[in-house]
Amino acid sequence: MGTKLYVGNLSYSVEETKLQELFSRHGSVASVKVITDKFSGRSKGFGFVEMGSSEEAERATAALNGTEFEGRAIVVSEARPQPPRPSRGGGTGGRPPRHNRW
Repeated sequence: MGTKLYVGNLSYSVEETKLQELFSRHGSVASVKVITDKFSGRSKGFGFVEMGSSEEAERATAALNGTEFEGRAIVVSEARPQPPRPSRGGGTGGRPPRHNRW
């Protein structure tokens, strides 16, 4: 298991400091990030916690997955890399490029 964990089903009001406090009970926390909507700034209900070692990550996952945190049963699992997004065709918005002809 790696050291980066996915934390899902978070309350929309959860703050990174509270999440760090929760996970630090199970080992050293290298970083915490609650993912927010780039327009509204509101939490999307999930985030990532990076633990100091893979052993600490395993301990935190075993202890916290399915437990209640701020009124919701959270999901804790190893973070997986985001799949690559398909190409959108070079910046023309899917339209064929226009050529200026004099």
